[in-house]
Amino acid sequence: MSTSGPPAAAHTRRRLAVVGGGWAGLAAAVEATKTGHRVSVFEMSRQWGGRARSSRETGLDNGQHILIGACRETFALMRAVGADPERLLLRRPLALQWADGRGLQLRPGPAAWTFAQAVLRSDAWPLTDGLRLLAACARWAAAGFRCDATLTVDALCARLPASVRERLIDPLCVAALNTPATQASAAIFLRVLRDGLLGGRGASDLLIPRRPLHELLPEPATRWLAARGAELHPGRRVMALATAADGAWTLDGQRFDGVVLACPANEAARLVQALAPAWAQTAGALRYEPIVTVFARSEGLRLPLPMLALREDAHSPAQFVFDHGQLGGLPGRFAFVASGAATWVERGLRATSEAVLAQAARELAPWGWRADGVIVEATIAERRATFRSTPGLLRPPTVIAPRLVAAGDYVDGPYPATLEGAVRAGKAAAYVMEGFLTM
Repeated sequence: MSTSGPPAAAHTRRRLAVVGGGWAGLAAAVEATKTGHRVSVFEMSRQWGGRARSSRETGLDNGQHILIGACRETFALMRAVGADPERLLLRRPLALQWADGRGLQLRPGPAAWTFAQAVLRSDAWPLTDGLRLLAACARWAAAGFRCDATLTVDALCARLPASVRERLIDPLCVAALNTPATQASAAIFLRVLRDGLLGGRGASDLLIPRRPLHELLPEPATRWLAARGAELHPGRRVMALATAADGAWTLDGQRFDGVVLACPANEAARLVQALAPAWAQTAGALRYEPIVTVFARSEGLRLPLPMLALREDAHSPAQFVFDHGQLGGLPGRFAFVASGAATWVERGLRATSEAVLAQAARELAPWGWRADGVIVEATIAERRATFRSTPGLLRPPTVIAPRLVAAGDYVDGPYPATLEGAVRAGKAAAYVMEGFLTM
């Protein structure tokens, strides 16, 4: 479904409710407000942003987030509410460099061509292995980046050399889908490759936040909405959703002409259980993967790049480390990210942070990391960070009932659980709602 924008302004100004103040809910609220509707946004937390939020007290985000150049709807939304992506995000050509100095470095230019050049230049694998990777990419492109819905990424890439799997496919899969390659959907992975790594010019660029997450969208969007008359209700959980006699809806007794459920899938399922049991069952059946982020301080250390890839194994949780000193943050602060971290959450956050520090001592020693004097500032586990992107996954549709629609990165669509997926879902929900209201 296109998210280029809703149709022409509605003939009648309607009263709409958006339940959830994450990136999907804010996207839906902004689009509905642009169309001229009166919007009320309800967020159960006292902080806006959902699973991409930051603490003003500590200055720490709830996890290290990155975007890629293909996140065009997200950048458009940021600009619409007065946030400048070029100022707030550090844009760099994709560089997947490992702590041992090897890696894959793309240069500016047409994505497919620069990717091929980078693969052939890379010292992360022999030339013959790079040629086999490019041959596989050519086959995937010839098939339209489509495959059997039951395939895992592991099965899709079974014939690729181990060096390519270890240095590119597996870390890219867990970073994009937050699901290990042995369990991840090959169909969703290929869509990410098509639109990101092999998309148009700049699509594969990495964009890393320079500022806390609330400055990227939640704060500018809520300020923009308030200035246009939207009612914002942080710290308010909606307890009951019911039909009204005239085809409208009520939230805790308040009447609305339409409702966008942009809250988490389990919360949306609770609200519509009696109204749309089949939709609620599908939403409630989703399973989730956690992400753990360890924020640590090592004074005087600076990495060669703002982001380095790390070797993950049974004793090493993190796949990436980010140097906040190169991102406009506190020098000497590093964020270690462990995606697909279910086993580490089971072991406990203390064990996870200790394993991360031991991993850093092994891998970052060439860059000056010293085990003594390191301070762990926080270990943050987002336990329901993303849904598990498994083969044949059934995701609930946008439409729940007339004038009742869902928005969230979990709603049926081509992308995994990402900020771009959330924004696109929010815009699509507003577009669908407009169609209901103008029928």
